[in-house]
Amino acid sequence: MIFNLQVNGTPRAVDVPADMPLLWVLRDVVGLMGTKYGCGIAQCGACTVHLDGKPVRSCVLPVSGVGTRAITTVEGVGETPQGKAVQEAWLAIEVIQCGYCQSGQIMSAAALLGRNPRPDDAAIDAAMAGNICRCGTYPRIRAAIKRAAGLPTEHV
Repeated sequence: MIFNLQVNGTPRAVDVPADMPLLWVLRDVVGLMGTKYGCGIAQCGACTVHLDGKPVRSCVLPVSGVGTRAITTVEGVGETPQGKAVQEAWLAIEVIQCGYCQSGQIMSAAALLGRNPRPDDAAIDAAMAGNICRCGTYPRIRAAIKRAAGLPTEHV
């Protein structure tokens, strides 16, 4: 089937099976490799993208479930004010260690700031729950989110 998707502001027509997960459409068909495969069961967050600004796990979302909603990946999130602020804060705080989970972390953080521009620790924890970082960079992730929101940060 042909699906007309809006990916990072660009129309993309893809001819794929209706049940193909959005993750594989983005990576294997569209060629955007920033969104990562982690677990395949929506538990780790590495595959997080935005649909109309809301974070979703692309590994379990069939392309037929996207509809007309706009898809934003880590390659395009820097075009939004929240995404740009998060990416800049990630670099300033030096969040990234191995980096594998970071595209999903960034996407979840940008979505958080899109709906709550000044989150407290509890809001950050709730929004980031389910985004697993094997390297344990959670204190730096929290500090970067606070920096992106213009809030005071602890020294990490």
